[in-house]
Amino acid sequence: MNTNYSFWIYKSASLLPLEWNSLASDNIFLTKEYLEVLENSSPVNMTCHFIGLFEEEKLIGIVLTQFLFAEKLESFGERDKCLKTSVRNFALKNFASHVLFVGNNMLTGQNAFIFDKNVKQSKVIKILHKAITQLKKDLKSSGKKVHITSIKDFTAEEIKPLQAEFKNNYTFSTQPNMIFEINKNWKTEQDYIDALSKKYRDQYKRARKKSEGIIKQKMSLIDIRKYEDVIYELYFHVAKNAPFNTFFLARNHFSFFKEIMKENFLLYGYFLDEKLIGFNTLIKNGDVMDTYFLGYDESIQREKMLYLNMLYDMIAYSVKKGFSTIVFARTALEIKSSVGAKPVKMYGLITHSNALINHNIARFFNYLEPKTEWQERNPFK
Repeated sequence: MNTNYSFWIYKSASLLPLEWNSLASDNIFLTKEYLEVLENSSPVNMTCHFIGLFEEEKLIGIVLTQFLFAEKLESFGERDKCLKTSVRNFALKNFASHVLFVGNNMLTGQNAFIFDKNVKQSKVIKILHKAITQLKKDLKSSGKKVHITSIKDFTAEEIKPLQAEFKNNYTFSTQPNMIFEINKNWKTEQDYIDALSKKYRDQYKRARKKSEGIIKQKMSLIDIRKYEDVIYELYFHVAKNAPFNTFFLARNHFSFFKEIMKENFLLYGYFLDEKLIGFNTLIKNGDVMDTYFLGYDESIQREKMLYLNMLYDMIAYSVKKGFSTIVFARTALEIKSSVGAKPVKMYGLITHSNALINHNIARFFNYLEPKTEWQERNPFK
């Protein structure tokens, strides 16, 4: 008997089938609520689609895609000003301005899809392939030709079934995901401090001493709305000065996130002389704590070691609340390593619509992805 497999592409989270969240129970980033946040406060240059994969009438897979179009992007990142950066920006604008991500370009890790555990994975991936092909056709018919398709972020094991189906795609690896595994015996921040070697305990003490005078405050929805413009300016300053960017958040992103996700989304403000000088955000994802976007006043950040203190605060909170893991994501690899995060190599698949470029995609990719040199630290005894 032939089983009937199919897919459906949804343009709005409000249209998702009722059983969607039953598959998303292990990952908050694929729940209807989070997808509603994405849909209603996504970056100006991003359009989200949600794909349901079906066996007969039964939902067996849920997928997130993000279509990014760079013509609405003010900057790809302003920190590095050199010839290679200029070449990269030219390449991005002319050959990679329309990118379809299967996954979430705003996070690090496998947040692309979840499949029913009782269904043969290779079969569901075949339907996924057909759905992506159809989505690209739909986008082209609406005047948005996809230049690049990228499926991200996977560990070495997770990528294998996708490589088997998406044979013409180039497998790439970008900056690692910085993962902090919390020792099961730790119950308080002091337990973490005691586990550090003398050099890194001294670093901790120095950072905490530098932060004297700063008041940290957990911010409610009312607080976030009150400080929305300041929060956005602090975020935008950090984002704009990153070496590479493909999007900037919408101004209402944090308040909308808090409104929908409530206590699963935390925003902490850092105040000096009653002025908001920085903030960070956390997302509870089961027993995993995901760090999210942050922002700070650069001049005070240096003087007060604010970023390092934020990392320590995230660890302290996660230990106290009994989380097993902290996902520190990409960027600032060395400083995250200095507090105890370990790099996990991540992989993705990429293909270009232009056959000549696709043939040379490995070389082309080197222009799109800035290399980062860094030294791994080991802060524990």
